[in-house]
Amino acid sequence: MSQLTLTDPEVLTDHTDVICSTSIERIVTGRNAALAEIEMLIQQLDDISMLTRSIGGKTALDWAMKQDFRCGGWLMEKRETAMKAITRNLDRSIWRELMKKSGMLSLMDAEARNQWYNSLEKDDIPAISEENILNTFEQLHLSKGDVFERGAINVFKGLSWDYKSNSPCKFGKKIIVTGLVKYDLWGFRLSWGWQRDRLADLERMLMILDGKPVPDNRADVTRRLGDHIHENRHSNHYEDEMFAIKYFQKGTAHIVFKRPELVDKLNDIIARHYLGALPNKL
Repeated sequence: MSQLTLTDPEVLTDHTDVICSTSIERIVTGRNAALAEIEMLIQQLDDISMLTRSIGGKTALDWAMKQDFRCGGWLMEKRETAMKAITRNLDRSIWRELMKKSGMLSLMDAEARNQWYNSLEKDDIPAISEENILNTFEQLHLSKGDVFERGAINVFKGLSWDYKSNSPCKFGKKIIVTGLVKYDLWGFRLSWGWQRDRLADLERMLMILDGKPVPDNRADVTRRLGDHIHENRHSNHYEDEMFAIKYFQKGTAHIVFKRPELVDKLNDIIARHYLGALPNKL
């Protein structure tokens, strides 16, 4: 079996070009200018509130709100509290957009994407600056091979060895998974959960190994399969360029790989991670 590395151009492209083509200076400058304007706006609201309160009109928290609506926004809070929250919300949105434009999300499995998004929900996210952007994406770029290979390993480890088609040594011609679909009086429906994520991860890895763009979550295999099941409630077969999937009332699904040469590349990854357990040739 030929040795495959994640530096091969047909496997992974250099996503740093996307980051470099984005004007980091423009993003940072715009972000800082916006925050300065917001701080001035908060100060202006404070000044106006002092004036209206002095004439019996209360503060902006009263006259700027809808009738009987007191949830408010951060602009109505004390300047220090407001600026901290507004800065965090703005930076969070910019990080999400940078990540999307960089193409790095396409290399991440469901676990890595969840970790990334969860990190953005914390209070101590890195501030948007040229240094932080470059450092963050340099680290992501350096680890992209490991992240990609972890996706393959997680899918492989998630297979049940109770089925003969699932080899403990490699991906075979097909795999059998449980819990991908459900069946009731109205027919089949696609289940939510980790099996659905694993199927999307599997397609993502095969598309990358094939040198093709990775579909986003609005057009990946789980969305297409879900639409197919919805439109064909009593059919139990789905097929696209990568898979032929047959699913059963008990919830199991037989997933046949239609591109064996790509499966060989997946097995190269498995072999590298289980050197002591797998033969050199599968």
